[in-house]
Amino acid sequence: MIRFPSLRTSLCGLASAAVIALAGCSTPAPPPPPPPPVVTIPPRPTPPLGAAPNLTIPPLGPDGMRATVNSNLSTAQAIWNLRSAYNVAALNCMDPQFAPILPGYSAFLTKHKKALNTVNKDLDKSFRENFGSKAYIRERETYQTQVYNYFALPPVIPAFCNAALQVSNELLTLPEGQLETFAVTGLEKFDTPFREFFNSYDQYRADLQAWDARYGAGEPMPVMAPMASETVSQPAGS
Repeated sequence: MIRFPSLRTSLCGLASAAVIALAGCSTPAPPPPPPPPVVTIPPRPTPPLGAAPNLTIPPLGPDGMRATVNSNLSTAQAIWNLRSAYNVAALNCMDPQFAPILPGYSAFLTKHKKALNTVNKDLDKSFRENFGSKAYIRERETYQTQVYNYFALPPVIPAFCNAALQVSNELLTLPEGQLETFAVTGLEKFDTPFREFFNSYDQYRADLQAWDARYGAGEPMPVMAPMASETVSQPAGS
């Protein structure tokens, strides 16, 4: 006898077939979106050579030069600023490789004593004419302190000492009576490390401004007193 499937069995089979058909036609779920790209923020720029973040440096003039204590000097003042720079080097360049500077400075004072005495008198006369007999000593000593502070700027001392050693070696062979001829080029060699530092500090400030504009100012940087304000006071005739 032939048995026909019951209605219930038939319906169940049809339902199962429908489920299988639907499963075969369904669209697979889309993959999850990729994670957002990782933004690597470079370190916030810091001042060169460990300098203070709020250091005041001489600005560039329209001619591209910086107005400093070594700008637009008379020959006499150039000689005295050269002497002052050499004095700062003798007091601050204490590493073993700079040992020749101190005896070189003493030899310089001895060999060029006559010329230096003349320059000192000429500068006294010039300051007296410009500031009067009562104020000229104070004015000259104020300016002289600025010169010493300029050459004693801590971040530049290592490079300054390298330059001072070169100048010291050159002065050892400079004949007596030739100081006036040597002063301008010698002072420029003393001054070069400072001008290079000022340029790098300007670049730091430009880089910092660009960083803050792109990434935000972030945490405030600590405020420190400008390193140039450390006083290295010397009397005008020292």
